[in-house]
Amino acid sequence: MSALPSNKFDFLCQDVRKRSGLVLGQEKAYLIDSRLGPLARKEGFASVEALIDAMMRGDHRICVAASEALATHETFFFRDKTPFDLFENVIAPSLKTSRMGRQLKIWCAAASSGQEPYSLGMLLDEIPGLNADILATDMSAPVLEKAKAGIYTQFEVQRGLPIQRLVKHFDQVGDSWRIKPQLRQKVRFEQANLLDDFGRFGKMDVIFCRNVLIYFDIQTKAKILDRLASQLADDGFLLLGAAETVVGLTDSLRPVSGHRGLYAKPAMAAKLASAA
Repeated sequence: MSALPSNKFDFLCQDVRKRSGLVLGQEKAYLIDSRLGPLARKEGFASVEALIDAMMRGDHRICVAASEALATHETFFFRDKTPFDLFENVIAPSLKTSRMGRQLKIWCAAASSGQEPYSLGMLLDEIPGLNADILATDMSAPVLEKAKAGIYTQFEVQRGLPIQRLVKHFDQVGDSWRIKPQLRQKVRFEQANLLDDFGRFGKMDVIFCRNVLIYFDIQTKAKILDRLASQLADDGFLLLGAAETVVGLTDSLRPVSGHRGLYAKPAMAAKLASAA
């Protein structure tokens, strides 16, 4: 990797952290060339350093593009499987009883190119008597455009997607696969940054916020978790990634006993524990 002058590296770290919450320490410095290199070439800069010079001159568009490029957008259909099993076997039965047929409100935060919310849409199609409004957000406009289009390569649909669901929910278009309109209509996409206010989304029954908090520092994690808790219905559920937790970060949420990665408000978590 080409070494940046310390003042430019420090500026980049501070600007990216301010805009996205991403902590870009020396251990992640390798991302600078691999992710900003293509952006620099696309924007016509001679080097990554020249791109950072533009950022330091206050080029807002380049600053935003750099933050988006450095963010991790790794995802695939039914990623990690366990959260979807929890949704089907724990969350859906609980909320089906309490909602009495009302449409659920589900939020997939940091939804990247859409595989997670579309996976939920497929799963909901298989659960009788349950339907939901699925909101999917991400800070990156380019990945949201891909998500809205609902077009995926053969490689992308092979990652985690059973053939039965592929045939049912996709149409083949050349070498790619397009999600059928009835599934695309179940998900609405909106650009949003977890560092910004998301009170406009209203109360949610279920929030998926997986594999994004690992990139933030402790203080930022705590603030985001408190704000997620404020958006959650009193009997709602939060799902985090396998390497993430609320423990030691907030008192607004508690682990749901026996279900790794699943969290609820304290009273709800206690109720579920006593019923187990």
